[in-house]
Amino acid sequence: MSKKPSSSGYPEFLKELLDAKSPTGHEFAAQAVIDRYVKDSADNYNKDTLGNRIAELKGKGGPTLMFAGHIDEIGLIISHIDDKGFLYFEFLGGHDHVIPSGRRVHILTRNGPVLGVTGKRAVHLLSPEDRKRVPERHDMWIDIGVNNRTDALNIVRIGDPAIYSDGPEILRGSIGVARAFDDKAGAYVCMEAFRRLAKQKDLVARVVSVATTQEEIGTRGAQVAAQGINPQVSITVDVGHATDHPDADNRKFGKFTLSGGPIISRGPNINPLVFDQMVAAAELLSIPYQVAAESRPTGTDARAIQMANGGVACGLVSIPLRYMHTPGEVVDLAVVEQCVQLLVEFACQVKKNQNYTW
Repeated sequence: MSKKPSSSGYPEFLKELLDAKSPTGHEFAAQAVIDRYVKDSADNYNKDTLGNRIAELKGKGGPTLMFAGHIDEIGLIISHIDDKGFLYFEFLGGHDHVIPSGRRVHILTRNGPVLGVTGKRAVHLLSPEDRKRVPERHDMWIDIGVNNRTDALNIVRIGDPAIYSDGPEILRGSIGVARAFDDKAGAYVCMEAFRRLAKQKDLVARVVSVATTQEEIGTRGAQVAAQGINPQVSITVDVGHATDHPDADNRKFGKFTLSGGPIISRGPNINPLVFDQMVAAAELLSIPYQVAAESRPTGTDARAIQMANGGVACGLVSIPLRYMHTPGEVVDLAVVEQCVQLLVEFACQVKKNQNYTW
């Protein structure tokens, strides 16, 4: 079950994660997928009050190695229903305001998903000045096909979340498109690597792999998980920007290609000994890799984990991705598999008395 492709061309585990509707703070569906695929591989398996899923392999007396990939995705949350039954919303996580209008969404209600369409005034009804303006959030709404507020409230409630309805597909070869590769792909890497490590007989490190929650609104799940696990070393897997598309100035954003291999970060958020070990693992496996310079705490779970307890030696591996925080995120599934192999090799290299103090 670990690598078996589904009829879609995706590994079954990854496809189920991508199909799971799990806007930040409402990660129930993704939690269920993690439970189903990972629990039986773990020596210990737990959950916490922020909804993290925490899988442990005891190892043979080595340091504690934590993997972290977040299962929440950006979305919307219903904040107002007007007299005609149109739903207004706030954003869950960061959104480009040109993206939401004209989209099909699933509103996650107590009775199951409800289809809606995001709307705004049609271009024909806009003044020349308005056509040049990016719509504000309050200029958009969700239409669920009712006629009044009472009918709407019989279907949805204030506080119900919503996500874009776009599912995973293959563009060509190993190139996939889906909403929420950020960061279902990273969570898959962490948990699939964990499942493969469970079959290793001589694993020294205690490995704790965490499917974290609420990363999109402040790395909140990772902060709580790291405090409880108290790892000595940690690898976060998230997505990074592939800059091989038009209108990406490499002088500003660096040069990263979609199929060029995992992105391994360097900078203050990254322990230099962890970076060196990750590069050594990639070279041993002959996996191509790209290096990113990070000048400050990264916008990933690594920023919270590094500062837990007395400090954690952190690494960050990123999956190159185009069109981040849109319904059409694009990754190379071959690179996702390379990231899994990289984490497995890194964990197998950890020695019993390894120390990442420098």
